[in-house]
Amino acid sequence: MECRKLELTINSANGLREVRRIFKMKVYAKVFIGGNQEMEKRTPVDKHGKTNPAWHYTMKYSISEQWLQHHGTMLVIKLYCKRKLGDRYIGEVHQSLKQLYDYAKPLGDSAVVCFPVQVGSVESEGKLCFSYRFGEKVAIEKLMLAESIASFLVTGPGGAI
Repeated sequence: MECRKLELTINSANGLREVRRIFKMKVYAKVFIGGNQEMEKRTPVDKHGKTNPAWHYTMKYSISEQWLQHHGTMLVIKLYCKRKLGDRYIGEVHQSLKQLYDYAKPLGDSAVVCFPVQVGSVESEGKLCFSYRFGEKVAIEKLMLAESIASFLVTGPGGAI
């Protein structure tokens, strides 16, 4: 099975709709690929940007080469406002991995993009900007070997540092 590394950096959002009236908004992003909850990753909470948060937070994924061949596998980035009584949903961005790959391929497999933040099927206020880079295609066996070697080098032969 062949796969690629995907390095995704959630840069910033601006002009988000205000979902908190009294206290200031503290925004974070949850990222899903292909609807797989196990692949969910989160940015730290931006406590200062309010409706214009900035993270510049990088996440790394290993994705199947098959996901880049069909429009059905989506990258979903959901924005939330952190609250003590439960986090409040702000909006989200959906993009096909194939579309992102096809766009970045002539640009050296990387790109910086901005998309409108949506609530349901309606365009919301604001936009989300992120950058991404696709690595070279590798066989999964090589990837697993490389990751196990890297793990060995970091932790040592007994698994402890």
